[in-house]
Amino acid sequence: MTEPRPGWTLAEWQQAYASGAITTAALYDYVARLSAQDPVWITLADRARLATELEALERRRAGSDPASLPLYGIPFAVKDNIDVAGWPTTAACPEFSYIACTTASAVARLQAAGAVLIGKTNMDQFATGLSGTRSPYGSVPNSFDPAYISGGSSSGSAVVVARGLVPFALGTDTAGSGRVPAGFNNIVGLKPTRGWWSTRGVVPACRTLDCVSVFALRVADAARIAALLAFPDTEDPYSREHPGRAAPRPFDPMRLAIPDALEFFGDTQAARAFAATVDALKALGARIDTIDFAPFRALAELLYGGPWVAERLATLTPFLERQPTALHPVLREVFAAGTDLSARDAFTGEHERARLAGLIAHHLRNVDALLVPTAPTMYTIEEMMRDPLRLNTRLGFYTNFVNLADLCALAVPGVRREDGLPAGVTFVGRAWHDQALASLGHTLERHLDLPLGATQRRSADGGTQALPTMTPSVPLIVVGAHMRDLPLNAALTSRGGVFCAQARTAPIYRLYALPGAPARPGLVRDDPGTSIEVEIWDIPIGHFGSVVAEVPAPLTIGTVVLEDGRSLKGFLAENHAVQGLTDISAWGGWRAYLAHPNGPPSR
Repeated sequence: MTEPRPGWTLAEWQQAYASGAITTAALYDYVARLSAQDPVWITLADRARLATELEALERRRAGSDPASLPLYGIPFAVKDNIDVAGWPTTAACPEFSYIACTTASAVARLQAAGAVLIGKTNMDQFATGLSGTRSPYGSVPNSFDPAYISGGSSSGSAVVVARGLVPFALGTDTAGSGRVPAGFNNIVGLKPTRGWWSTRGVVPACRTLDCVSVFALRVADAARIAALLAFPDTEDPYSREHPGRAAPRPFDPMRLAIPDALEFFGDTQAARAFAATVDALKALGARIDTIDFAPFRALAELLYGGPWVAERLATLTPFLERQPTALHPVLREVFAAGTDLSARDAFTGEHERARLAGLIAHHLRNVDALLVPTAPTMYTIEEMMRDPLRLNTRLGFYTNFVNLADLCALAVPGVRREDGLPAGVTFVGRAWHDQALASLGHTLERHLDLPLGATQRRSADGGTQALPTMTPSVPLIVVGAHMRDLPLNAALTSRGGVFCAQARTAPIYRLYALPGAPARPGLVRDDPGTSIEVEIWDIPIGHFGSVVAEVPAPLTIGTVVLEDGRSLKGFLAENHAVQGLTDISAWGGWRAYLAHPNGPPSR
């Protein structure tokens, strides 16, 4: 029996369980080896809490389809401003602490998929700050060099992923809290379109802007978690339903914009690292244009220079009236700006936000994404403690405008600095372009092939695993010319289709060679029959109808049964149309037939 290893990706955890190399019992010793005194944690699961969770998971597994538990036994962590029933929620303020009665909807969805919560993580108090130093539970050191900041406010969640303690963790992001810590720790930070993932059960910072975010070691892992979290929540007034249109895909070639005036506050190593990442994207064929960054900067300044400070304060006013000394000293200065704002100020600020957001949308209309440094520079903890407000403002230079402009963002590792510290970059796109950003990030990730987080290890699959779709989609069984690298595959990829896996049908089908060009087969149900090799593709729901409309007779779309028992939509042929045609079932699949048309390969 193997022990879980730090730095496993989602696929490696899943494979370890599937092969029997580990069982959930291994999590007891795994968590026991973690230290509750480690500043990444505010609350770490004890054996009793873990036992309760694992026993409930095993009861569910005994009576369910394994496919319903895609995260079975995989440990994760959440930022301590996110409620979990029976756990304390502190928001990094001991006086604010309470035992949650219900679980945040995002956490509940992950637990429903089989994930195991092992701890709640340290953070900048009340999710206000980008440094990871504003917590009475201690500063969270950077995973590469403990003298440096880890970034905030989701500092603990980012560092437990970077150190490989969990393959993913939840944070929150209002001003960059799900991106800056990713950039400083060489991991992926996905900040979705606002409202796509429910924030019910999250202690609000700015409720109109807040997002739950996810940290992961790879873009594909972040995308898998995103797909599980994406649902409209009728109990969350700020939840939005995905429009359901086809997932935008990057242009060919990629078209990216970078600011016309880049700012690194004198950090030449950060500047050179960003330039090297831009060069890497150019080597991949990307077209890089410059863009007027003035509206982005102006909007970023509104976040703490406008009425949204009052929104942060409004949530906490009842608590602060009871516990006026509980607030971190730096936060007192931040919130002081919100005490004298009027309703007129609020509307004036909103009108300016809308104007600037419109300008930004215009600037982004002809590009896949804006590419920026995730943060312009990185400070030591000592430097941050000496000048917390000014330096924190600098850290938000490339992040503060995103939620105000209703944009989505994906932070990914970029080319390292010369001193070995991480230098992340962020793709920023229009609302609901999350899938396109994931495709961009996945492309850069595979090209750079950096070690995972701070673990110094690389993906076991060499980065070849396909990027899953995050948008509403329909799985489609493909049996012939629509398969990868075959003549009609573009009908799927041009519509945002994403390859998921190879599979085989149940042994109740026969395959026939159909006449015409391009060459294609017809799959018909014939029990007893044989098992046929197929591919599973995810088709964005907004394009599924157009795929079906192009299917010519005698082909049709019906229900195909796989050898693992699943029934999915797929390509079939009408039985009457194959009478008298060549039965090629013995080849076991269309690719094998194309490779050996004169006879099936020996088995």
